[in-house]
Amino acid sequence: MSPHTTSPRPLDTWSPDRTHWVELPAHRSSVSLARRSMDARLTAWRLPGELCADAVLLVSELATNAVRHALGARLLCGIGLVGSGCLRLEVHDQDRSCRVLPRREPGPDDEGGRGLLLVEELAQTWGVHRSALTGGTAVWANLATAPA
Repeated sequence: MSPHTTSPRPLDTWSPDRTHWVELPAHRSSVSLARRSMDARLTAWRLPGELCADAVLLVSELATNAVRHALGARLLCGIGLVGSGCLRLEVHDQDRSCRVLPRREPGPDDEGGRGLLLVEELAQTWGVHRSALTGGTAVWANLATAPA
């Protein structure tokens, strides 16, 4: 599992008809808030149900990772329609430590450790970069909005 190192098209933070952002405290309860907020916007955009389910799952996994592993008080979650046929998801934390988490190979009885495996499986592309918005880390993933 290795992410792409470049971020082809970051989300526009000033286009409310094509993007949606939510800033939340870095608490476990924020993951469900991010999930509900993103689901509501995706539904309003009338995107296909399977795409919405995948996007909400990935935002949930990325937000969970930020809450569990990052040092910081807040996280920023965003989704956006970028280009033609692409939905972009981003989760930014405030962790400026530049820590690299070790790769996990969860066993069959492990309750966690599969978040980035899901991202890798569902996303067309994904990656990690330094966040220009928070100064911490941003993890992004792109999903196709229409079948290839």
